[in-house]
Amino acid sequence: MEVVTKIAPIALALIMLALGLGLTGQDFLRVAKQPKDFLVGLICQLILLPIIAFLLLKIFNLPLEIALGVMIIAAAPGGVTSNVLTKFANGDVALSISLTAIISLISIISVPFIVFKSAELLEVTEISKEISMIGISMKMFLVVTLPVLIGMLIRKFATNFVMSKSQLIERISVFLFVIVFAAIWVEEWENIMGYIKQAGLITLVLNIVMMFIGYYVAKFLASGVSQRKSISLECGLQNGTLAVFVASQLFTEITYLIPTATYAIVMFLTSIIYVFIVRKIN
Repeated sequence: MEVVTKIAPIALALIMLALGLGLTGQDFLRVAKQPKDFLVGLICQLILLPIIAFLLLKIFNLPLEIALGVMIIAAAPGGVTSNVLTKFANGDVALSISLTAIISLISIISVPFIVFKSAELLEVTEISKEISMIGISMKMFLVVTLPVLIGMLIRKFATNFVMSKSQLIERISVFLFVIVFAAIWVEEWENIMGYIKQAGLITLVLNIVMMFIGYYVAKFLASGVSQRKSISLECGLQNGTLAVFVASQLFTEITYLIPTATYAIVMFLTSIIYVFIVRKIN
């Protein structure tokens, strides 16, 4: 758990810095000019995803730690991988970037609220580490919001630097991301099959259900096919590093991180299959 606790904040900060380096003011103005598609994606991810996850917990008989771990990954915003896969799927990349960026900024409020409310509904009487909702929000501000803002400032005033260093930062963040999730699996290797049995099915079902819901809600409410693809992928690809960071700040037991580690594998597999299918169909 010590490796995860130390590396997760660094990995998350670098990922968010890389996100900020790719943003401009135009990304936010685009949302103001075309708010409908963004609002559809926002509702799917911030409201429907946690609700569906909680309803699935009522169906699956899971240990409390695994159940709350599922809610932590369900509360996480979309990851930057969704932007890349949206491009491969011929989706609306601008919409995907806007959803990832803005919901990530909102996450310093939404994630603590969803996680603490879920803990209350699941009757978790106390959090292992004594930290308040405001406390976790402040920590998230330092590793989520601040790096995004710094990245945007660097992009604005040092464009040449961004062009030369952004790929390096992305590669370092990916490397740290792999270390974080590898550390979770290595530390719990003896119990790995049991955890996969407990968390594997619900994370797979949650991932597939939300991609379908995102697609068909967007089919009726969003502008077109490319927007459906973007919203669907945004609902299926969460920021696993952020989920690990939150769980490691709140709990000393690594069990709470297992659903995130399982979901990380599941979401990449299903998303690649999804991209392959939609490229063939459309």
